[in-house]
Amino acid sequence: MAENKNSQDSLNVDNALSQSEAFIIKYKNAIMYTLLAIVIIIAGFFLYRKYVSVPKEEKASAALFPGENYFAQDDFESALNGDKAGYKGFKKIADEYSGTKAGNLAKGYAGICLAHEGKYQEAINYLQEFKAEDQMVGPAAIGALGDCYAGLNQLEKATDKYMEAAKKADNNSLSPIFLLKAGELYEKLGKNDEAVKAYTEIKDKYFNSYAAMEIDKYIERATK
Repeated sequence: MAENKNSQDSLNVDNALSQSEAFIIKYKNAIMYTLLAIVIIIAGFFLYRKYVSVPKEEKASAALFPGENYFAQDDFESALNGDKAGYKGFKKIADEYSGTKAGNLAKGYAGICLAHEGKYQEAINYLQEFKAEDQMVGPAAIGALGDCYAGLNQLEKATDKYMEAAKKADNNSLSPIFLLKAGELYEKLGKNDEAVKAYTEIKDKYFNSYAAMEIDKYIERATK
């Protein structure tokens, strides 16, 4: 009985192998082309990265460097639009190197420069395209959007951005600054309860910050 079972199992295995072989023979060209396509895609990715993506990123970073120096010196016009020495400016770098990290950073710089120049709507366009996930640069860009909306007297939007920036930062350096700005705008809007909430968050959560030192007078003012 056991011999019959073993014999049957052997036949089933042989049959399965035969079917597999038949499948491979029948579709060998399709299988070969599929594997070849996968190899080409993988090779293409690494070649693109080595000869296009990485060099482009390096070139973009080099192009950005003079603008960062101008930005640090508060020369926002030169940083934004370039100089006679060959530096292109954040605007052109953002466009020419779109898709690179340096190109993305140029958008953020461009937005802040435009905000300093009072060109709030144009600044908003750049800042909305800027992407950053860390707890310093990302919140700073959102806070800059708040400044732009405040400059356009769109106070509701400004307070929303300040509160978003404070929440995203969640640190003693940036959050109290944005909460304080939000609180002052809430007062202008007549939303004193919201202002007190923003000020109280500074007092309770960010009590080690510089803003917390005089926050009681803001709370007192908003509660009158």
